[in-house]
Formats: sequence, C-alpha cells, structure tokens
Amino acid sequence: MGPLTNLDIVAIALFISAWGIYALTLERSRHGRDSLSARMNIYREVWMRRALDREIRMVDMQIMASLQNGTAFFASTTLLAIGGGLTLLRSTSEAISVLSTLPFGISNSPALWELKSIGLVVIFVYAFFKFAWAYRLFNYVAILLGAMPFCDQRDTPEAQAHVMRTTRVFQSAGRHFNRGQRAFLFALGYLGWFISPWVLMATTIAVVVVIWRRQFDSDTYRAMVK
Repeated sequence: MGPLTNLDIVAIALFISAWGIYALTLERSRHGRDSLSARMNIYREVWMRRALDREIRMVDMQIMASLQNGTAFFASTTLLAIGGGLTLLRSTSEAISVLSTLPFGISNSPALWELKSIGLVVIFVYAFFKFAWAYRLFNYVAILLGAMPFCDQRDTPEAQAHVMRTTRVFQSAGRHFNRGQRAFLFALGYLGWFISPWVLMATTIAVVVVIWRRQFDSDTYRAMVK
C-alpha cells in the first residue's frame, strides 16, 4: 500500500470518479445536452451562419482574437502552476516542517507529500495540453473564418458545408477549453488532500456542486433558457 492509507485511497477514488462522472454526464449524456456549454454550442453555429451573411467580417476576427488571447492566458498560467507544483515537490522537507507547525494536526510523510505533489503536477500538465490544443483549434477557426465564402454565395452547398465545418472545429475548441478549465477547478479541490483525505472529499464535492450549478442553475443558464 506504500504511503497511502485506506482513507487516502477512498478519497482519491472519489476525486477521480467525481471528475470522470461529471465530465461524461456533461459531454455524453442526454442531460448534458441541456447544459450551458451545450447551449453555447448552438450559438457558435448561429455566429458562423451570420458571419456568412456579412460582407465585412472584421468584427468576427477581432472576437476570435480575443478568444485566442484568453486561451493563451490560461495556457501560460498553467505553466506557472506546473512550476509551482514542481517547487512543492522539490521543497518536501520544508513544506512538511511548515505544515507541522499549523494547528490542524497535519502530518505527511515525505513519500506521501511527493505523491500528492506529483498528482497536482499531472493535473496541471493535463490542463496545459487542453488549453494548448484549444488555442491551436481557435487558430484553425480563424483560418476557416478567413476562408469563408463571400456573402453572395451563402446559399451554395459549398458555403453551407463550410459553415458546418467551421462550427464543428469551433465547438471542439470550446470543448477542450472547457476541459482545461475543469481541470483547474478540480485542481483547487485536489489541494484539500494536502491537509487530509477528509478535506479532499469535502473539497471535491464542493467543486462538483459549484460547477454543476454554473452549468444548470446559474443566472447565466437561466438567461440562456429564456
């Protein structure tokens, strides 16, 4: 069993299961088709169809540039988070010494602390790959938007096929961006494990509740339903 106790195994199993079940429910289930993200996918298609009707698409390209910049910001932030996680791994003894002075009864063996730090780094590496790929896909969308047929050809089969092609790539970019953000949020919940397995279970449940409400019971969701 190594440095992990039975409670640690239960807590990390809950964490992984909650992440996986939430992702599958949101992206693969019938219930997920009514989520905020799914509704935004509809408007991505609406945007591309209206862009086809416009003769000048400068505003569309500016909006796309802002989406690219936002994704690049998250990718850069993820690299900083990876560096922070590696610093935790390198400063095991110092971190354990500091935590032992806190009035929470926190005790970690060096092996357990290193295992927790590696897990945190893995989450941020996953997030980086998602943000980096989303950035690349947004670049592809910008290229497809620039290659969109002229507005006087909007009723041709080629133009309609191009709109759907661009929409599918656009939706894929949004999906990978959402996965990167989800990894960020679950990483915050994962930090609870550095205190205790009980805290990890509590923070995992809290993260799931928060992101579930944002997708199905937030002010933004209700605004999109009306």
